[in-house]
Amino acid sequence: MPGKIITISSGKGGVGKTTTAANLSISLAMLGHRVTCIDADIGLRNLDVMLGLENRIVYDIVNYVEGKCRLRQALVRDKRFPELFLLPAAQTRDKNAISIEDMNRVAHEAAELSEFVVIDSPAGIEHGFRYAVTPADLVLIVTNPEVTAVRDADRVVGLLEAEGWAPAKLIINRFQHDLVRRNQMLDSTTVVDLLAIDLLGIVPEDNKILSASNQGQPVALDDRSPAGRAFRDIAGRLNGEDIPFEAIPRQTIFQRIFRSR
Repeated sequence: MPGKIITISSGKGGVGKTTTAANLSISLAMLGHRVTCIDADIGLRNLDVMLGLENRIVYDIVNYVEGKCRLRQALVRDKRFPELFLLPAAQTRDKNAISIEDMNRVAHEAAELSEFVVIDSPAGIEHGFRYAVTPADLVLIVTNPEVTAVRDADRVVGLLEAEGWAPAKLIINRFQHDLVRRNQMLDSTTVVDLLAIDLLGIVPEDNKILSASNQGQPVALDDRSPAGRAFRDIAGRLNGEDIPFEAIPRQTIFQRIFRSR
């Protein structure tokens, strides 16, 4: 049975999409699943750095699409989890090097080898977004709990629904309880109400994320990291586990502001 294809997307850059892709892939592998993560952000290629695999790359996704190597040759095996693989993006090409048909074929071929395929989508809603979401069985939308990010995420939700693409679930990233209490950040209930999609996880702000990403050691590997625990919980929910959400504060002022504009 083919694996489940999950695309990580966002309405804007800088919300933690690639961090989510890396940590979710690691977390699923920690549960014993065979996972292939695909870096679909052609021209940038950051997922390999976050996974600590940049020095192992020989071929990339464009090489495979152009027939210069086999899929198994392009896949980079993780040094910590032998069932975790990365298909890296090309740095010297742009997003037009991959067509929607190309990505659809690559993702489904990877799904024949894996239980989960995690696609790190380019930000925004242009060509790269479209080829990344087309093969997906599920789209995980990552947003920060602030008005502009939620507005951009809402555009993605609307586009997914209008085009009849895969269903979406929500990951709220960089959540800070103290800012919610001071009415300086949207609370999670407001974000869920505004986007009208199911919540899959809330990842707290964690100063360990930056250093972990720079070292190629995703925080999901750190038992003391609050964000790491949150990513592992997200993987558990995708795995069918009933994991409760932490109780969090609420406020409504931002909801009124958002709807009044």
